[in-house]
Amino acid sequence: MTQKVAVLGTGKIGEALLSGMIRAGWSPADLLVTARRPERAEELRNRYGVTPVTNPEAAKTADTLILTVKPQDMGTLLDELAPHVPTDRLVISGAAGIPTSLLEERLAKGTPVVRVMTNTPALVDEAMSVISAGTHATGEHLAHAEEIFGALGKTLRVPESQQDACTALSGSGPAYFFYLVEAMTDAGILLGLPRDKAHDLIVQSAIGAAVMLRDSGQHPVTLRENVTSPAGTTINAIRELENHGVRAALIAALEAARDRSRELASGKNA
Repeated sequence: MTQKVAVLGTGKIGEALLSGMIRAGWSPADLLVTARRPERAEELRNRYGVTPVTNPEAAKTADTLILTVKPQDMGTLLDELAPHVPTDRLVISGAAGIPTSLLEERLAKGTPVVRVMTNTPALVDEAMSVISAGTHATGEHLAHAEEIFGALGKTLRVPESQQDACTALSGSGPAYFFYLVEAMTDAGILLGLPRDKAHDLIVQSAIGAAVMLRDSGQHPVTLRENVTSPAGTTINAIRELENHGVRAALIAALEAARDRSRELASGKNA
């Protein structure tokens, strides 16, 4: 691995990417970082042995630029980068809702751009990263993006037209599960359990269910039916979930997340 990679705007996800790449075999000497605050850049240098640079220096030096800034900060970053990015640089955008066409318009004509939506389980190497090619990105560019983000978990290639849906499902997805665990913990307390015990019961149940979904090859309906005995406790609980419209609420919530991703793409940041 001799290519230089720069992570620009290194927050939590950017730092997770750095640490994952190093664990996967990348040399810290080949990794550059930029950060808004100088003390943050020095913190990353001390922690990982990577080299802090400015955004223009990263554009001039690195073979691959990974933009991990928030969507509302992308325009400012592109203004700073555009004069310095040669057309042979691979630019990877990790900003939700920002299409590759926007970056292609702002950068030199022909610059290859790849769009990646990852999620916060990147912090524990269990991310789901969804990868799409821009107009000028080749299969080689996609493979390079997969190599980088594969250090954080699983990767999946999709057409860019599906990115907003993927953002709703997996980009925001961990928050839905945290919300559910929070609600179930409160229910456990209501049923008389101490908070710590309710938490442990729910978290391990969630881990076990996730592993079964991943490894069994069975449809979730089949797995649910295996737990649902006639006239038993589970079917009574599921009846209440259906009576309260939980399934419909989840569908509406994901549609709302998708729509917000589209709004971000159109520049509606408020």
